Amino acid sequence: QNISFQASNPGQFENDSDVLWQRGHVPETIVYHGRVGINTDAPDEALVVCGNAKVMGRVMHPSDSRAKQNIREVNTNEQLRRITQMRLVEYDYKPEFASVMGIKDT
Repeated sequence: QNISFQASNPGQFENDSDVLWQRGHVPETIVYHGRVGINTDAPDEALVVCGNAKVMGRVMHPSDSRAKQNIREVNTNEQLRRITQMRLVEYDYKPEFASVMGIKDT
């Protein structure tokens, strides 16, 4: 995978915070120590994308079965008993969050 960036002033940084972008230790990688926002100037996580994202490969997630081993069936009756002890809730998004994230039905 190749990732390229082109600045309006190649080879120069507009301010000191821009030096957080660095070449990675692995070939063809770039590293940023901080939060990155795409279509937002206020990312509240490591990466925030406001809009659609197209992935032309796999997305690995800790819940992905490819990251697990020793997968086995469990006692259904015991799990149902545990589910009845769970706290189930409904909620509405806060208006300020919904508007920033483009959520119409809160």
